[in-house]
Amino acid sequence: MPDLLPLFLNVSERRVALVGGGRVAAGKLQQLVAAGAHVAVVAPAIAGDIRSLAAGLDPDRRDRESTAAVRLFERPFTPSDLDGVWLVVAAATPEVNRAVAAAAEERRLFVNAVDDPANASAYLSGVVRRDGVTLAISTSGDAPALTSLLREAIDALLPRDLAAWAWQARAERVAWRRDGVPIEQRKPRLLRALNALYAPPGETDRAGAPMHPAIATISFPDHGPDIPWLHAPEDSWL
Repeated sequence: MPDLLPLFLNVSERRVALVGGGRVAAGKLQQLVAAGAHVAVVAPAIAGDIRSLAAGLDPDRRDRESTAAVRLFERPFTPSDLDGVWLVVAAATPEVNRAVAAAAEERRLFVNAVDDPANASAYLSGVVRRDGVTLAISTSGDAPALTSLLREAIDALLPRDLAAWAWQARAERVAWRRDGVPIEQRKPRLLRALNALYAPPGETDRAGAPMHPAIATISFPDHGPDIPWLHAPEDSWL
């Protein structure tokens, strides 16, 4: 398989077709709903988990902050189910997945065929979401168990106060754009700014800068926390 192009899709309020109505489809539906998609589920039989999720997203009952919507079509798949959609997820039998892949190819649509790489042109990844940061891990659909292990390992390595890192990075970006800081200087500056978050007050020239509340509650050790990869040479960021 050729190298894949890592890509994050904005499917909020966009139509997505999900073909399949079982346990695997229910898991994929949860991911699509979390991303705010408008999902059409097509399958001859639809599991109770999917029905419950769809009922909870009824416009008269759902959380008003949610943009997702789910419609159920309890019947076999037809190629016209892909008309007007942005993305296709096939979570059915291999035979149905092949039909979905063929219909998607004709319409130049990417299709994620769950645990069926031969009929897929897009691959959902293991995802870590925390404090506004999203990390995705893929093994090109060939080793999903390894993807899961790597996701858990990376999640364990991320700092507990990642929200403070994201807050500081956003604040730095505002300053860089205001001051016209060249691109090549931004990563070293961010590295210094993140290290400065852990310095006791008065020990850095950034001590008087605004500080995220999560940092203000930290009890600092004498030499700061042990985050060796944060304290790597600045040129390793370039």
